[in-house]
Amino acid sequence: MRSLRSRLLAVWVVSLLVAGVVGVVLVGLYQQSAGAQEERARDAVADACTAIVDRFTYYAAGWAGPLPEAGSAEAAAFGRDLAAVLDAALGERPGIEGGIWRSGGTAPLAGGGGEGLRDSIAALAALAADEHVASARLLDGGDSVLLTACRIPAPSGLAAYALARIPETPGQNRLLFGVGALLALVLAMTVLLGWAALFWSRRLGAIVDALGGRGLAALPRLALSGERDLDRIVTALNEASGLAGRIAQAERFAALGRVAAGVAHEVRNPVAAMRLRAENALAGDDARRRVALEAILGHVARLERLTGELLTMTQKRVPAPVPTDLRTLLTACAADHGAAIDVSAPSVTVLLDPDLLRRALDELLRNAVRHSPPGGRITLAGAVDDGRAVITVRDAGPGVEPALRDTLFEPFVTGRPDGTGLGLAIAREMVEAMGGRLDLESSAAGGHFRIEVPCPRS
Repeated sequence: MRSLRSRLLAVWVVSLLVAGVVGVVLVGLYQQSAGAQEERARDAVADACTAIVDRFTYYAAGWAGPLPEAGSAEAAAFGRDLAAVLDAALGERPGIEGGIWRSGGTAPLAGGGGEGLRDSIAALAALAADEHVASARLLDGGDSVLLTACRIPAPSGLAAYALARIPETPGQNRLLFGVGALLALVLAMTVLLGWAALFWSRRLGAIVDALGGRGLAALPRLALSGERDLDRIVTALNEASGLAGRIAQAERFAALGRVAAGVAHEVRNPVAAMRLRAENALAGDDARRRVALEAILGHVARLERLTGELLTMTQKRVPAPVPTDLRTLLTACAADHGAAIDVSAPSVTVLLDPDLLRRALDELLRNAVRHSPPGGRITLAGAVDDGRAVITVRDAGPGVEPALRDTLFEPFVTGRPDGTGLGLAIAREMVEAMGGRLDLESSAAGGHFRIEVPCPRS
């Protein structure tokens, strides 16, 4: 979890889990509250039904029937008595409705409960006549109805019933609002985190594109993004770019000074020697003049070689890759130096510029031969790994002095008094022209150079 996206995703997942837990707790509390309310209503309905039976039994003590005929004066008086029974049983039970039902009837003998529930009351009363008590949960409009019927022992065919309506739980609207608010917060957080991830990714991507693999010295001035924390980074990069540019310029002047000093040193010695030889030739006979002229020609050849090496470093090289057998190329390079060089490489055809690579290897092998003791073995090894050719040159010499490691590939840096210090600089120029790199590897003994260049298989 090292990227900004992964961290923002982790924050979003945690917030989603928290919202989920809170939502589950809210729903659980609501269900617990609704369940407790329903349980209380169920107990109240059962108690009311029993109270109606008890009151009616007390009223009808010693009477076995039959029931008065409908429409008679006795039926009207019986109805008034039943209403008094219900009032006595339900008067102290607010919210409970009830009545007395006669088997086979289409309406209660006394009491009410709603036109839409009559069929359900009739069925439940008939069931209670066999099972003494029957209960059901019904729906009447938008309310839940708890209905209980109890058999009346005598006269036969009668049953008491009681019902309670459970309206929509008062907290349900608040619950729905809370859950909706949680979902809205999660959605808002998702949008904000997504926007933050997209914004930072784009801004960081723009910075990466501006860098484009260039060093700070070549970095253009970056525009501010408007994001305070990100702009601090941009400002620091802009300041570092300016500082790096000044440092790079100072380094270029220093390198130019070293090159100029090296050229002056390499030119001054042959010129001084040629002047001395010329003075001797003027003062001597023909034999001395001949010897002097031959020495002068030798110094001229040295200056020509130096000039050629300097031109090689300054000329722009455009690689021309051609199918090349790696082992054949390394074997030919080793053969040109007439020393004991062990070659190890697979016979594989790759695309690269053999001339540039061979020029670089010639400089490295020439350096290895110069620094190896008599009889010392030199190893030239090559391999192909993931579209890149890796070539190493090892010698058995004393190795590179620590003081020279940082500037080893700069012009005119050498550990030999008779060397120009251009060989390794030329080798690096050739390798970099092919898009590769040349490095000095750490080694317990001797010099160890590593070339790595792109070379797709042919």
